[in-house]
Amino acid sequence: MLRDRITGSKALMRALQAEGVKTIFGYPGGSIMPVYDALYDYTRGEKKCFDHILVRHEQGAAHAAEGYARVSGEVGVALVTSGPGVTNTLTGIADAMLDSTPIVVIAGQVPIGALGTDAFQEVDLVGVSQPISKWSYQIRHAEDVAWAVSRAFYIARTGRPGPVVLDFAKNAQTEEIDWEPMKCNFIRSYVPYPKLDMNAVQKAAELINSAKKPLALVGQGVELGNAQSELIRFLEKADIPAGRTMLGLSALPSNHPLNVGMLGMHGNYAVNLKEQECDVLIAIGMRFSDRVTGNLKTYAKQAKVIHLDIDRSEIDKNVKTTVAVVADCKESLPALTELINENSHQGWRDSFRELDKKEREKVIEPAIHPKEGPLRMGEVVNMVAEKSADDAILVTDVGQNQLFATRYFKYHHKRSICTSGGLGTMGYGLPAAIGATFAAPNRQVCCFMGDGGFQMCIQELGTIMEQHVPVKMILMNNHYLGNVRQWQDMFWMRRKSFTKMLNPCYEAIAQGYGISYQAVTNRKDLSAAVEKMLTTDGPFLLECAILEEDNVLPMTPPGMDVDKMMLEV
Repeated sequence: MLRDRITGSKALMRALQAEGVKTIFGYPGGSIMPVYDALYDYTRGEKKCFDHILVRHEQGAAHAAEGYARVSGEVGVALVTSGPGVTNTLTGIADAMLDSTPIVVIAGQVPIGALGTDAFQEVDLVGVSQPISKWSYQIRHAEDVAWAVSRAFYIARTGRPGPVVLDFAKNAQTEEIDWEPMKCNFIRSYVPYPKLDMNAVQKAAELINSAKKPLALVGQGVELGNAQSELIRFLEKADIPAGRTMLGLSALPSNHPLNVGMLGMHGNYAVNLKEQECDVLIAIGMRFSDRVTGNLKTYAKQAKVIHLDIDRSEIDKNVKTTVAVVADCKESLPALTELINENSHQGWRDSFRELDKKEREKVIEPAIHPKEGPLRMGEVVNMVAEKSADDAILVTDVGQNQLFATRYFKYHHKRSICTSGGLGTMGYGLPAAIGATFAAPNRQVCCFMGDGGFQMCIQELGTIMEQHVPVKMILMNNHYLGNVRQWQDMFWMRRKSFTKMLNPCYEAIAQGYGISYQAVTNRKDLSAAVEKMLTTDGPFLLECAILEEDNVLPMTPPGMDVDKMMLEV
């Protein structure tokens, strides 16, 4: 009987194929070269089963894998070399950990005989990455490849998703083994899907049925659990208004009558104030981030708190719960819906309207329909939102561009937002948008960036050029690190310490990369420019000259009570 004897590198190709991987974002180097040699045959000809996207920096590979994962619901994959190659991905790994994004980063490593000798481009990857990953493992021999890859994907995608790191020693890449496929579907002591406690569900239902002023807080866990339809059935049956976290914005359509806006420091006025008035607070797949709660000592003290989450470690971590339902929301929401009564809370819901009206008059209308002066970020976002496709995907960088974009974009379909939440990673936007485009090639991808974040990963324009990635890039240029400048103005006596930016000629940069470009400096030209951007085939960079001291409002000052929102400066 002939044995199927292959190298560890080819075993990796087969293992990735078995996990359904279609797209890999990567950058080659010395310690991963045997894998790249094996990859050659799997990306061309009859044997082709992967698309490999050559990024221009390894951080871009990690963020692109994140964008791919967030939009597709699959595991994103990054492939890099050892030493500086993989340390460049650490920001993306940490970002994925905080935002529960399933990615697998595979990195080359020196041969095991050279470990500990300070060999060229050696770094203790397992030691460095363990605190910021769901699992980190060193593949020391080729016989471990199938086992390690299957385990890695199982851990990354199950339960609360997250990043996994595989450190692939070079000797393991070149050793030969008899190929045996493996499939991991169980790990002792790892329980990704806790058993639903129906007693807890019953207690939660009783609280909801007796509530006069219930309020739901919807997080990204609904998206990660693919429970969007289950959420809507739950909310509609009991007539419960729902606020969404930034990462959970597309879990509930913007135009749904029970949507009462975005939570948090720069969220909507009514929902933030009503958190301090509701009698039952139902948190679904969210972790009570400090940017949502404000001052924890005063947060929602009047409310009974129900917390639905798959991760037991989130229960009582920040906010003390009355009832905890620890399970996948795909399972817990239908169980809860079955036990709650059909209800109407029209009076409670109507009480949001006066506050909504106040925010619209003082903040929203001046932001999206200014009558004079330079362009405002809000009106640019609003114009793009009105003209883009219903299934458009919003990708943002971090800063004012992110806060304006998430506030004023429109969400009609699930998995329609990619943004860096927990880590707040500047430079995330451009590579994440590349990943999002490969995840959903038939959907429009609109990427909003500030001039600061854009320049952090500007080299990925090379990836866009080579792949002809049709990302619509909206650069909101105010010549400042805008969010830091806003805080300096509001809380640091207007001492603008190193936030003013001297920027390059973005038109020349776009021209150098062969990317279509247009600048807008006048309000009357905005509509036509956005129309041109959205109808142009391929990538497009739209640079908008923004009011330099545009501020994101409303705002809860850091450390303040959540209902102490400022509507004006």
